[in-house]
Amino acid sequence: MQIHIQSQGFTLTDALRDHAEYRLRFGLTHASDHIRRVEMRLSDINGPRGGADKRCSIVVALESLPDVVIEDVESDLYVAIDRAADRASRSVARCLDRKREHVAGQRPYLFSPEAD
Repeated sequence: MQIHIQSQGFTLTDALRDHAEYRLRFGLTHASDHIRRVEMRLSDINGPRGGADKRCSIVVALESLPDVVIEDVESDLYVAIDRAADRASRSVARCLDRKREHVAGQRPYLFSPEAD
């Protein structure tokens, strides 16, 4: 699973990069066979003015499915990363479950259920 992390408006520290990578790998490992890449963009919307302005955007590119796009804005960037990674994990799991259900519904019967 390829993970790309970018920052806008501030310098990305090693601690922040490590935290973001850990959270993404922890949350998306269950689906790593279906994920082509993960892109995370971190930005400070208001700059030095403060407030709930730290944005974490995540794009998960899946095999044979539309991309999953998640965004979260918080005053603390670590919290924004945690929440966005959690939501990305749940969204990817839902997408894969829907795909499995759709594929399972199309399988031809090897026997007729009415034959009993």
